[in-house]
Amino acid sequence: MNPRPSALLPDIDGCISALSVALGGNGLYTKREDLVRYETGARYGAGQAAFVMRPSSTAEVAVALKICSQHRVTVVPQGANTGLVGASTPDESGQQAVLSLERAASTLQLNHINRSIEVSAGVSLSKLNDFLKSYGLWFPIDLGADPTVGGMIATNTGGTRFIRYGDVRRNVLGLEVVLNDGTTLNFMDQVRKNNTGLDTKQLFIGTGGRFGIVTRAILEVHPLPQNAATALIVPSSPAGALDILVDMEEHFGPQLTSFEGISRTALAAVLVGVPQLRNPFLNEQLPHYSLLVEVSTWTKGGDGNLTLDQALERELERAFEAGKIENAFTQDAANLWSIRHHISDSLKLKGKVIALDVSVPRDRFVQFRDKACEEVKRLADFVLIADFGHLGDGGVHFNMIWPHEVPSDAELVERLRTAVYDLVAAHGGSFSAEHGVGPFNAHYYKRYVPAAKQSLEHLIEEALASRSLGNTLS
Repeated sequence: MNPRPSALLPDIDGCISALSVALGGNGLYTKREDLVRYETGARYGAGQAAFVMRPSSTAEVAVALKICSQHRVTVVPQGANTGLVGASTPDESGQQAVLSLERAASTLQLNHINRSIEVSAGVSLSKLNDFLKSYGLWFPIDLGADPTVGGMIATNTGGTRFIRYGDVRRNVLGLEVVLNDGTTLNFMDQVRKNNTGLDTKQLFIGTGGRFGIVTRAILEVHPLPQNAATALIVPSSPAGALDILVDMEEHFGPQLTSFEGISRTALAAVLVGVPQLRNPFLNEQLPHYSLLVEVSTWTKGGDGNLTLDQALERELERAFEAGKIENAFTQDAANLWSIRHHISDSLKLKGKVIALDVSVPRDRFVQFRDKACEEVKRLADFVLIADFGHLGDGGVHFNMIWPHEVPSDAELVERLRTAVYDLVAAHGGSFSAEHGVGPFNAHYYKRYVPAAKQSLEHLIEEALASRSLGNTLS
């Protein structure tokens, strides 16, 4: 490839000079020792940043982006850097700049009557919920990681309680966004109904910072559950799990908060990797597949004259009598949820994790899972399959574990990924259910996303003049 004309090369030195005046010493890092922690992702190796910007306000974000645009420097927005697709870290060129929103975390303004909160993009999920807890409220995105509000919006995070509360998109009322040239867009609506045209804020939710950087948001918040009941269920068959799901939805309605699936390999990895967790099955053989189910209410009541625990127990008894379940455990909910939340880290102890985050329509889940397991074993019978995830919404973390003792083979890993993604597409699903696209998934985006949709997104990107934002797929 011929080198670009010098006029189009980024002017790193000029950009740093202008930013040092605009942001000050605490808002701009240029020393190598200060850059390192911004260059490494949660699950992948390091890139190299030209410099790191740390604006503390929307105005500083705007001036930083304007200066970078003027000096042709590509910007990579970064929240808590918990993403898994390379979207929040620079590449290896040393020509990209990181814009960290960690200092943009000053606003937490609750509107209790409206059940909404204005929050800065750099506020972490844990800080947000710690603040809301004293008001009996929460932002119900439940994750193993602790991302920022801006990061959750950029990736449209879901989590384990999607079936009840939906994803981030469903819980965003308003946004403030800064475009590449420094233009600030104010969509900070408090209303839940607005039919005055295109819901423009949606362009910036789930698009990974491709169109602009979120600096503030107005989020819908919910009452904290006052009563909850949890069960670990062993279905008579994986296919029977979906019958149980439908039964639970019909009986509990919106009280059904979570419906998670856990494979035997995933469960075994946790019980070995985190030995302090209690094995619900004691000395019994671990089931081929199990379900983690939660029902909850905002009030202290249950189902008529029954407590919520009693109502769940009665529903489990019905399922057992109908032959739909083989076993169920309802004790020690904290232990059961700890098992679920420690799966990802425990899998790393067994080998290199080839982590796929996919979704399919619920009625096609069993067929997809069977075919995917069969295809992986055909291609590499030594690879372990440890799937788990949000069965209630059709999501599954289809993890393949490459044993430490087996030499790496990048070509075979790519064949495995593509084989599973091909099956996802064949079953009407998505190759990225929650994690986003980013550099790691860019070639899958081109392979699986319809050309017409890609073209439309490119037109929007051009119109918003955000080509120098780092997560660009065109």
